[in-house]
Amino acid sequence: MLSSVAQKLIGRRFSPYPASSLCILSRYFSSDSGSDNSVLPETTKLTRTPVLVEGCDYEHWFVVMEAPKGYPLRDEIVSTYIKTLATALGSEEDAKKSIYSVSTKYYYAFGCKVPEDLVFKIKTALPNVKWVLPDSYSGDPRDNSYG
Repeated sequence: MLSSVAQKLIGRRFSPYPASSLCILSRYFSSDSGSDNSVLPETTKLTRTPVLVEGCDYEHWFVVMEAPKGYPLRDEIVSTYIKTLATALGSEEDAKKSIYSVSTKYYYAFGCKVPEDLVFKIKTALPNVKWVLPDSYSGDPRDNSYG
């Protein structure tokens, strides 16, 4: 049985979906619990691929955070980034030295230079961290410029 949303889409005279996609819609909007979605491929250990983007050195990381509640000032957001990273590094001074970029307006994230073995700790043990991604550090590595 199709859900009411799928029925409305199918019943439209000028559906935005091609006729071939109706079977896909019925699959995703289906309330049939008889389908077996428990068969998932086994997770395999991830292997590092050769560097595809110049500057990706697995030392520079982009840490994406949850959006803060309310409308804090930029300095308050940056202070939160420092305190979050300090939890992993052990001191706020080390965190300040490690952070090389911040974003506080359209998305909430910071770039930091930390050893790869800390990335798992940052991702799993620190509050409000959504993602930790390798940052393509496109500056001149000799003078630590970013950009």
